[in-house]
Amino acid sequence: MSGKRTEQRPRLVDARFAISLPKWRHGAVPAHPEVCFAGRSNVGKSSLINILVGRKSLARTSSTPGRTQSLVVFEARFLRPGVSPRPVHLVDLPGYGWAKVPLALKKSWGPMVRSYLQGNPLLRCCVLLLDARRDPADEDFELLELAEHEGFPVLPVVTKIDKIARTRRTKELRRVAEALGLESSEDLWPASSTTREGIGELMDQLAEMVEE
Repeated sequence: MSGKRTEQRPRLVDARFAISLPKWRHGAVPAHPEVCFAGRSNVGKSSLINILVGRKSLARTSSTPGRTQSLVVFEARFLRPGVSPRPVHLVDLPGYGWAKVPLALKKSWGPMVRSYLQGNPLLRCCVLLLDARRDPADEDFELLELAEHEGFPVLPVVTKIDKIARTRRTKELRRVAEALGLESSEDLWPASSTTREGIGELMDQLAEMVEE
C-alpha cells in the first residue's frame, strides 16, 4: 500500500499559547526545538498553524492583515509512531507588506524578526509561506538571504493552492519556483488549510526536521 495511513503520521498535540514578545529574548521559553512561520500579511500563517495543531483558533486569524505585531510562541508536542513525544515551539512571526500598518510599526518588524532568527541554535526550520496567486515579496527574498547567512533551513510552503485550478497548478508552482531561484517546483510544498491538501506531507517533513 502506497502512502501513509492517517494514524501513522506524526501529530502535534497539547498545543497552547506560551508567550508573546515585542523582541525575542533567548531563554524566554524552555529550550526546545523551534519551527517558525514567516510570510506576508494575510498569507495564511495563523490558519496553517491552527490546522497543524488541530485547533480552530489557537493562532488568531483576522480579516485585517497585519494583526500579528509581535513574536507569538506556542508550545506543543510532536507524536511520532515508535518515538517518544518531542516538545516543540511554534513561533508565529509578524507578517509584512501590509500598506495600512503604521510606518513606525513596519520599521520595527525587521529588527524584531532578526532578533529571533539571528544566532538561534534551537531553530530547526523556517516555514516561509507564499500565496499561490502572488509573486514573492521583497521581504521573502530578504528572509531567504538571512537564512543562507545564518544557516537555517527554509521550507517554502505555497498556501491557498485550492484557489488555483488544478489545470493551472503546475504552471503557477513553476512560476513561484523560478521567482525564488529554485531548480524545480518540486522544492515547493503546496498546501491548503481549507481542503487540507498537502498538510500530511508537510507534517511528515516538519517532524523529521525537528528530530534533526
